Amino acid sequence: MAKTIAQASDNTAGFPVGEGGSGTPDGMRLRSLLPLVGPDFGAVGGSSQLRAIVGALLTYGLIISVLMVVTCGATWAISSSNGSWHAASKAKTGLFVALGGAALTGAALAWANWLLDVGAQL
Repeated sequence: MAKTIAQASDNTAGFPVGEGGSGTPDGMRLRSLLPLVGPDFGAVGGSSQLRAIVGALLTYGLIISVLMVVTCGATWAISSSNGSWHAASKAKTGLFVALGGAALTGAALAWANWLLDVGAQL
């Protein structure tokens, strides 16, 4: 039989003392706490509009990255053929930065869609 706080002096939390005398509630598991704690996804409306805005912004980012790849690639080729090694080095750096930006932008679109899908399932 479980003791109450008045019967057990070592229980300071106010829970019935179980058979082990630990002062924790009997039968209380993490699963029983999960419905009580969690984000309120109903408070953030318009996830379809957010998805459209994020998609449009990331599309612009991809277009700019592709234009930078073309521009930096052409600049690298022209400056290398003319013997301007400093300009070729800067164009090569710009090309790699644009490729990295395109990769990150594409990954960001996939990540944002995944987060919106996961948020809808919670």
